[in-house]
Amino acid sequence: MSTKFELTAEPRSAKGTGASRRLRRSGKVPAVLYGAGKEPMTVALDHNLMARHLANEKFHTSILTVNVGGDTDQAILRDFHMHPFKPIVMHVDLQRISATEKIHMEVPIHFVGGDVAPGVKLEGGIVTHLMNEIDITCLPKDLPEFLTVDLSALNLNESVHLKDIKLPDGVAITSLAHGGDNLAVAAISVIKVVEEAPVIVAPVEGEAVAGVAPVEGEAKPGEAKVAEAKPGEAKKGEAPKADAKKPEAKKPEAKKEGK
Repeated sequence: MSTKFELTAEPRSAKGTGASRRLRRSGKVPAVLYGAGKEPMTVALDHNLMARHLANEKFHTSILTVNVGGDTDQAILRDFHMHPFKPIVMHVDLQRISATEKIHMEVPIHFVGGDVAPGVKLEGGIVTHLMNEIDITCLPKDLPEFLTVDLSALNLNESVHLKDIKLPDGVAITSLAHGGDNLAVAAISVIKVVEEAPVIVAPVEGEAVAGVAPVEGEAKPGEAKVAEAKPGEAKKGEAPKADAKKPEAKKPEAKKEGK
């Protein structure tokens, strides 16, 4: 049975964006109460109290007692809106219920036994939650706060489906009641390890690559390259050789004067 929550609401007549903005500045939350064959009613709720209730998981699946001007209604939280980036409750929708009419609601799933499942403990698999909430149909008195899914008997590559969940008396899974598929709720699968291809880095010009022999004529790492001397030039570090003595050119002979 769900935990009981009581809300005190104030009737409000002013509507529109400006009226809602003024209401929030005064510490109130604009809300609407509808359903159960009665006229919809716009009301105001205390913001801080509503924010604390919304932080409680049980509040979302509980039968709420709403007091408005001396009248009391049983209702459920049907929807709410938060500010995009501030912790401010912008609007709340409350739906009246009847004790004799079935309701459908999304209730959270609590997974247990995953850490001791053979597929995890003995076979090294991991648990994957495929659903976090399930839509159920029941009378208000049978509404559960959550559904428990036991994973302790699962082996590797096995899963739990909707039909495997143990439901409280008077509770049905909405999709199965309407002929829907028996979807998987959780599974244990193997951990896949993806090996990345080795990255080959192109060598910078002038640097040697490990395991690659240098091209003939190139210097090895750590060695200076010795330039080959051109013909007639000395190699680096050697004294220049003297040039071979060239033959002297013959001087023209002086002509003798005639006697």
